[in-house]
Amino acid sequence: MTKLPFELFLGLRYLKPKRTFVSIITLISFAGVTIGVWVLIVVIAVMSGFDRELREKLMGMHAHVSVMGGIIEHSDNVLKMVQDTPRVKAAAPFAMGLVLLEFENRTSTPYLKGIDPKREVTVSKLGTYVKEGSLDLDGDKVVIGRELATQQGIFLGDRITVISPRILEKKGKEVDLGMDLTVTGIYESGMYEYDVGLIFTSLETAQELYGLGNAVQGIGVMTDDPINGAHDVADALNKKLAPPLHAQTWAQMNQRLLGAIQVEKSVMFFILTFIIIVAAFGIMSTLITVTVQKTREIGVMKALGAQSSKILRIFLFQGFIVGVFGVASGMGLGLLTAHNINPVNHFLSRVVGLDLFPRDIYNFPSIPVFLTVRDLLTIGISALVICTLAGLLPALRAARLEPVEALRYE
Repeated sequence: MTKLPFELFLGLRYLKPKRTFVSIITLISFAGVTIGVWVLIVVIAVMSGFDRELREKLMGMHAHVSVMGGIIEHSDNVLKMVQDTPRVKAAAPFAMGLVLLEFENRTSTPYLKGIDPKREVTVSKLGTYVKEGSLDLDGDKVVIGRELATQQGIFLGDRITVISPRILEKKGKEVDLGMDLTVTGIYESGMYEYDVGLIFTSLETAQELYGLGNAVQGIGVMTDDPINGAHDVADALNKKLAPPLHAQTWAQMNQRLLGAIQVEKSVMFFILTFIIIVAAFGIMSTLITVTVQKTREIGVMKALGAQSSKILRIFLFQGFIVGVFGVASGMGLGLLTAHNINPVNHFLSRVVGLDLFPRDIYNFPSIPVFLTVRDLLTIGISALVICTLAGLLPALRAARLEPVEALRYE
């Protein structure tokens, strides 16, 4: 005697392959659920990986909180107030603005950020991003990004001319045409926008370029936590700072970019869920056919005293069982593919003859993958619910059959 519940036993028995058209539809539905879960896991893993890598790179180039909004004349007082704020670990002043860069008759327009190197490395990862040379900014020196160096043909030791919009001042018949800076370092953050559009020099040089005197244009703040700590510190500083100065977290400064990735992830989830929904229609058609074929058996069971709820659960269990096996196999394939996504990408690139993940476009050395238990549970539970609900309509039909009607022509 089987120890399985009556409903589960019959549900499994009705799903047993019998070389019929119904069994073929069941297998197709099972394959649909498997493929849907498989693709969902891989896509969500890659999207989550992109999101995590992007956040890490943004936090690497940005301080957790930035105080900006105008010229900060008495920066020492503001700096002390910032450092005395709870949850603040370090702070560094900076000056930043758009400049015209010229090298051997080639020009570009990056942002120039003047920093104190000793303080800057406490609020960002710039020091670890320098791949050639060093973060030496004493005197008239500059550190530029890898992409900018490649595009302009700049190497360590070269001298570039930097022109600030504020430095174009007439002095009689003379015009100061800029400042010559020596390249002492080349950094690579992995973010194209920064590597091509942001260069670093000393705070004193930037102050001279922009005629700031001893003033600065902002203060970067490192907190004890990049999420909650950053929000708490920004809120606390905004209560103390006099307008137009204000504090923003790194996430608020990049809100549109991070929001776009989250929207893409959500949209991909809903689009790919339709694969599972299509498979669920296959399950529904299978169970409708089964209820028609098993009309006599249903009538006999109800005549022997089986309650409608038991008949309902038999067919709901069938959809649930297909979902369980489909989700299990899909998760196995999805996790296996996600774990080996880069070898798979290299193989497909060789077969197709096309780089499917160009590094110069995505700025990642490999496809980033990241999966959370929450994502896995969301995908698995959603697929199971869809598959189970697919059996609801045929289950209701079977549960409403009257014994007399079911056995009338038997």
